[in-house]
Amino acid sequence: MASEDDGAGRAAFLAGLRAEDQGIRAVERLDGNVGRIELRRIADAGEGARAIGAAMELVAHTRALLLDLRCCLGGSPEGAAMWCSYFFPDDQVHLNDIYERATDSTRQYWTTAHLPAPRYLDRPVYVLTSATTFSGGEDVAYTLQALGRAVVVGETTRGGAHPTARHPVTAYITVAVPTTRTVNAVTGTNWKGVGVRPDRPVPAERALEVAYEEARRSEV
Repeated sequence: MASEDDGAGRAAFLAGLRAEDQGIRAVERLDGNVGRIELRRIADAGEGARAIGAAMELVAHTRALLLDLRCCLGGSPEGAAMWCSYFFPDDQVHLNDIYERATDSTRQYWTTAHLPAPRYLDRPVYVLTSATTFSGGEDVAYTLQALGRAVVVGETTRGGAHPTARHPVTAYITVAVPTTRTVNAVTGTNWKGVGVRPDRPVPAERALEVAYEEARRSEV
């Protein structure tokens, strides 16, 4: 029964991503040749790879990139690793690990060797956050910040780092129990309960303005 429930949940997750263009809300080139990608969800690395690649292809020749995660509510850890992979030169960067309590096992996440679009290297990257940014969106923000690859601009995020399993107790009560734990390869911890703290703390509604002005002034 558990495997069937897991399969049904994954099918619903993937269907939702297809309906939302793999979580990619907008891709644009702003004045001054600054790219902006807005994500509402983090896609699955398998089904979402082409869409992620298409977005990165459109900003491939910009001088700086704004990755807008202010309304990102989470998604796939494999997809988070794929998004992060575009900002590093090869497959030699250890991003994080996910420890699973039930099996006492750890899965490592590294940058991806082969990507369907050019990598975004040697140019500034700004990640925009809000108090709404959650889970997989926090994963991307935290990982790029910890590895020194992006400047986080906005608000401290919600602080959801431990995936949970839901157990019905009664018809009206469900208990959510953490089943896994994310461990960043640099910090040895994660953002659970504390959120991702921005490098440039500003209200979420001003994050785009502040990051854009800094990006325009940056030297490449």
